Amino acid sequence: MKMISKALRACALSAKHSSGWIQPRHYATTTHPSVCSRAKDPRWMDVDMTRESDSVDVVIVGGGPAGLAAACKLKQLSNQHKSDYRVVVLEKAPYIGGHTLSGACIEPTALTELFPDWADRGAPLLTQVTKESFFYLTRKGKIPLPILPGLPLHNRGNYIVRLGNVVKWLGEQAEALGVEVYSGIAVSEVLFDSDGAVAGVATNDLGIHKDGSPKESFQRGMEFAARQVIFAEGCRGSLTKQVLKRYGLLIHSERQTYGIGLKELWEIKESNWKPGLVEHGIGWPLGNGIYGGFFVYHYNEGAPLVAVGMVMGLDYENPYTSPFREFQRMKHHPHFAKLLEGGNRIGYGARAVTEGGFQSIPKLTVPGGLLVGCAAGFLNVPKIKGVHNAMRSGLIAAEATFDELQKKTSDSQRALEVTSYTDRLKSSPVWHELHKVRNIRPSFHALRCGMLGVMFYTSTLWYLFRGREPWTFSHGPPDNAMLKPASACKPIEYPNPDGVLSFDLPSSVYLTGTYHDDDEPAHLTLLDDTVPETINLPQYDGPEQRYCPAGKFPIDSW
Repeated sequence: MKMISKALRACALSAKHSSGWIQPRHYATTTHPSVCSRAKDPRWMDVDMTRESDSVDVVIVGGGPAGLAAACKLKQLSNQHKSDYRVVVLEKAPYIGGHTLSGACIEPTALTELFPDWADRGAPLLTQVTKESFFYLTRKGKIPLPILPGLPLHNRGNYIVRLGNVVKWLGEQAEALGVEVYSGIAVSEVLFDSDGAVAGVATNDLGIHKDGSPKESFQRGMEFAARQVIFAEGCRGSLTKQVLKRYGLLIHSERQTYGIGLKELWEIKESNWKPGLVEHGIGWPLGNGIYGGFFVYHYNEGAPLVAVGMVMGLDYENPYTSPFREFQRMKHHPHFAKLLEGGNRIGYGARAVTEGGFQSIPKLTVPGGLLVGCAAGFLNVPKIKGVHNAMRSGLIAAEATFDELQKKTSDSQRALEVTSYTDRLKSSPVWHELHKVRNIRPSFHALRCGMLGVMFYTSTLWYLFRGREPWTFSHGPPDNAMLKPASACKPIEYPNPDGVLSFDLPSSVYLTGTYHDDDEPAHLTLLDDTVPETINLPQYDGPEQRYCPAGKFPIDSW
């Protein structure tokens, strides 16, 4: 194990620049080998591309709730049956929980299935929901709305958590069970065998210049051959997208639709602190034309901490819309201004979320691999919750995978297609829960009444039928097709941040602790480098510069 860890993390001198290569004055934005082949690049001709390799039973790509739940369950079963299966988790964050956006309200049901004694084990679920409220925000006021029992947003019995701490704790439980957990390791490639089955994964190459050429410190990534690869990357993972495309897993499902979640952690005055309080709402500043809303979670962890956030769909029409600046503007509403007055912002984060729900669930298994968690799109959008479904899908995947491993002991090198995973999932609360709320998110477009239509549908037809309605709405066109040309829209004048309630993007990204070397390849890969300049900028005024919550597409770099 130490040898593997050393091989993964070392930056040994393994290659030199090819001589005689004249650097181009301008290089492409995208230099990833999946798009720009190294085969004909003279800079790579003399580079040793041999990879170190290791063989394991199961590789799990992603150390989030779904991946770690699967890992823990696999080792529990392995230890119970005295089957010494090797289970490896590969996580790109520098430490487990490092890329998990903290501030969540979770159902503990799946955690209880995995560890019935989680409280005795010290799981960091410290704040049980004691009170909840729901509002419709006007420009200056708020209208209380009832949360009837049975509605998706009903949160009694749930816990407010710092999800990064929960994931860190899950990682500790996994290691105690015998799972090999490697953090700081990005996986860049799916490996396939001669039959076309998933045969394993390869980790990222290290030591590459921004222009795509090898540095003196270049080191080839490492291969992990596995009988089963569990893809637990979360929303729009790069490997998941490879598998979806290669095996046509979306042929019989609707295309996925997406949203973005932005969140800040604040330390507030004790007089404003109400431990256990959960608040949700819709309305200003998003209005009726954008699917989304806000949330506030009051922790009970000693210090007076609250998580404040906004989630909005990416199917908006106006290309001048900036999710980040809408979020900053939201905090100037009197409701938030009073809550945060005298407080101090101590954290910021953002992430993409899957909003397609039941209609967009892809085929979940392929020979040698399967999808769990947000990689499969198990977020319950009306609940604004996905952790419980992610973990439960991991548990089900682990049980199904273990059974297949037990059957195939005589042919240990052959890839497994764990088809029973899909059957078990369809009989689980995950499937039933997503089917029950399948029409709420798409009612935004289907009823053509925006958020008011969603509220009407949820409070009347859904409450009457409880998911048993004899119809299923379609999501309609993809998110990007909803965007109108800039010439047809009015620019949005956002107020400047005041540095007290609202902040600029650079200072916000600084709080994430994210660091990138200036001389490393862009971690975002474009399939066509010409699209931003030939389509997005002239037709839509470069919406990338506004929708990215980390400012990765500045207009002055084009």
